Amino acid sequence: MVGWMLLLLSHMMAPVASQKPPGLSVGVIMGQTRAVIDQDLRPPRRPEDALDVSVVTLKMNQTDPKSVITQVCELLSRTRLHGIVFADGTDQEAIAQILDFLSVQTQLPVLGVHGGSSMIMADKDEKSTFFQFGAALQQEALLMLAIMEEYDWHVFSIVTSKFPGYQEFISTLRVTVDHSFVRWDMQSVVTLDAVDGDPNSKSHIALKRIQMFACEARSLGLIGAGYIWIVSSLTTGNPDFTPEVFPLGMISVSYDDWEYPLETRVRDGVGIISSAATFMLREKGELPEAQSSCYSTASDRSPGKLPPSALRRHMMHVWNEGRDLSFTPDGYQANPKLVVIVLNVERKWEKMGRWENGTLSLMFPVWPRYNSYGDEDADENHLSIVTLEEKPFVIVDNVDILTGTCMRNSVPCRKHVKNTSGGAYIKQCCKGFCIDILKKIARNVKFTYDLYLVTNGKHGKKINNVWNGMVGEVVYKKAEMAVGSLTINEERSEAIDFSVPFVETGISVMVSRSNGTVSPSAFLEPFSASVWVMMFVMLLIVTAIAVFLFEFVSPLGFNRNLAQGKDPHGPSFTIGKAIWLLWGLVFNNSVPVQNPRGTTSKFIVSVWAFFAVIFLASYTANLAAFMIQEEFVDQVTGLSDKKFQSPYSYSPPFRFGTVPNGSTERNIRKNYPDMHQYMTKYHQTGVVDALVSLKTGKLDAFIYDAAVLNYMAGRDDGCKLVTIGSGYIFATTGYGIALQKGSYWKRLVDLAILSIIGDGEMEELEAQWLTGICHNEKNEVMSSQLDVDNMAGVFYMLATAMGLSILTFISEHLFYWRLRYCFTGVCSGRPGILFTISRVRKRKSSHTWKRAQEPTFSQQEVLVPKMISLLLSCCEKFPLKQSIQILIHSVICLIFMLIPGHRKYTQGCAERTFLTDESETHINLREGRAMNLLLRARATG
Repeated sequence: MVGWMLLLLSHMMAPVASQKPPGLSVGVIMGQTRAVIDQDLRPPRRPEDALDVSVVTLKMNQTDPKSVITQVCELLSRTRLHGIVFADGTDQEAIAQILDFLSVQTQLPVLGVHGGSSMIMADKDEKSTFFQFGAALQQEALLMLAIMEEYDWHVFSIVTSKFPGYQEFISTLRVTVDHSFVRWDMQSVVTLDAVDGDPNSKSHIALKRIQMFACEARSLGLIGAGYIWIVSSLTTGNPDFTPEVFPLGMISVSYDDWEYPLETRVRDGVGIISSAATFMLREKGELPEAQSSCYSTASDRSPGKLPPSALRRHMMHVWNEGRDLSFTPDGYQANPKLVVIVLNVERKWEKMGRWENGTLSLMFPVWPRYNSYGDEDADENHLSIVTLEEKPFVIVDNVDILTGTCMRNSVPCRKHVKNTSGGAYIKQCCKGFCIDILKKIARNVKFTYDLYLVTNGKHGKKINNVWNGMVGEVVYKKAEMAVGSLTINEERSEAIDFSVPFVETGISVMVSRSNGTVSPSAFLEPFSASVWVMMFVMLLIVTAIAVFLFEFVSPLGFNRNLAQGKDPHGPSFTIGKAIWLLWGLVFNNSVPVQNPRGTTSKFIVSVWAFFAVIFLASYTANLAAFMIQEEFVDQVTGLSDKKFQSPYSYSPPFRFGTVPNGSTERNIRKNYPDMHQYMTKYHQTGVVDALVSLKTGKLDAFIYDAAVLNYMAGRDDGCKLVTIGSGYIFATTGYGIALQKGSYWKRLVDLAILSIIGDGEMEELEAQWLTGICHNEKNEVMSSQLDVDNMAGVFYMLATAMGLSILTFISEHLFYWRLRYCFTGVCSGRPGILFTISRVRKRKSSHTWKRAQEPTFSQQEVLVPKMISLLLSCCEKFPLKQSIQILIHSVICLIFMLIPGHRKYTQGCAERTFLTDESETHINLREGRAMNLLLRARATG
């Protein structure tokens, strides 16, 4: 029983014993850097790690090729290894070549992490498993181009020796330049051959080459002011040793030894091998066989076992703690950490930038302007120039996102940015009117320059005998020139020199257009009041009366037919109908109207229709201009205007200000002290802020340089800002370039500016930069929707008409029920005025008369029109002489019919007029009740 239990226990323990993680042995060989050996070099253990990593260290005293091979082979004979991490403190490329040879022979992964083992070497063997913590020549070439691109050094030449790999170096530069957005100018490629000396001494050859390069460059004048040398890590070698022939300011690119210490590199190297083995174990289920000799071949390995070189594929893609530790097929790091170093005046290499993950960051966005890294001979033709951002004279933009450089029409400029460490400079791009002038002057005078933005952002003011702004930079010799919208004045001219002015300017005032209100009578304003009176009082009424009269006397008209008895109960054409007809023609209204039948009336109506077309078209054409809101602009005549001198006289007080510490404020403070004291509370931090204050109503007027204000008014969105008097200028002066007192460059700059003006180039620049689309006097009319404010007058008129219609309605009912009988003659016993302009149809319900001697409105139709119609009928029957007599008697009769107290005379008049020929009167007695009434009135009289 005990035997069975022991047997069962042994079977239960077997799986536990088989779960022990497999072991991985990594050799770490150190030369001249033994301090790291005593530390634990294994990477931190992680829960997901399935390997037991052991590190075997070896201290190497000699680093010559024979000693390296001997000690590595002795280590392999004592310990079976899966990989080697090698670090030495030399700068000998031979170490890397030996390690590459050993990796081919042993098929062991070998990592060179420091010194000569990580230096760039010639082409490796195809079977090589040698990896290096370093960058290939092609990667260093890209970094060199990035540096030149950052500093806008677009013109360059290549000088190289026939060191292995130089062809790839040149090819990388050519291909990158040909496919870049940057306008590179690669002028020449110079290749130098080897020099005399011991061919077995690579360091001797390298030093001799460097000396030859430096001597040749000095003899050609290529070392010194105006030239920058950028070299690879192969040229600099060991940073602790600097050859005397290296010129100050030389820039080099190398692997990051500053922030990547040796201990971290060794631990990363061991971690890369262990990570690759872990991936292989998960994929294949086994580890490669460890190497135990330098002389082992494929036949010496165990059957079915993988060689150590199988780890190579897995080592190509390794990430550790978020860091990319992958390698290229050539065995170099895919994303190496490189640094940019420069040789300073103490002849020591100083770090000035870094390159990581394809991103370059430099300490100096613009190459230092104080010759901190220049040669002993200062460049007298390289000037430091200060400027100030102020559109359109100097416009500051960010660098291009794709290339990190400035576009073609701009130049790099440096801007100081404060941070916790005291401040840093960032690269930006400057363009504008003054920048274009500066480029033309630099080309004519032949100087180069370093452009930077003034720190306090001001033009320059003297406070407590100390100048600030751009003027202060020139006064205290921090800059040779100051370029920008700098006004020439007496105070500044005492401290600095000015060039001849290149822009005329002075003081101007800007105000904002404010939206006014639309007049309720805006819809009537296309025509003057006299035109409306002529239209509706004179023309309409007069034309309507003319149409009525012509229709009345026309042989074809309504009333003539009535007189002839053709249509006695038909409608008559009255003055009201004539006015209604002409009104409808004016406004093209499709209302029911009664058209005249007479030829003359139709002709008059046709002429009126033509007139209505012209009238309505003219009205419509001018209506849009009067329906827009009238803009209100503060009328300011100048700095002596009452609004400036007595702002409290207005309610609310007139608000105005300027930008302090400029020539505008100085001029106002000197000439208008009270005005200056008032406006200090309305000072603006800048032009842009002032424009916002004007548009938002926080400021009523802004006083500043005329050139800037005219530009801002011309480019304003919506054209709401205007300068008074179409850009009228007070205290005329100009912009000039500021130079140090007694500067050598003043005369040359003056001649260059005069040349630019004389050649017409200044006018071209003004048209390009200083001209806007808005104008003070006339702005482009923009179509927009009309709102209630625009149409208020029409609505008011409609509301008024509705109110009048109610009064008309009341008056109509009052007249109909109370006053109509008097107007028809019932009250006075004679025909009323109503019968002269209208005709009432006969009532069919009654044929009786209440009182024959007093005809009522319900018993008869209009008397006078009947008499006139009957008169016209008689004129056709009688001879001419008799017709004239009848006409004269009829007119006299009609006049006396309307005069009170002449009734008997009226009856006699009617008798003598219409009964002159009894044989003719019967033609109307049967159908014309008007004559019947007249005869009955005569009979009862």
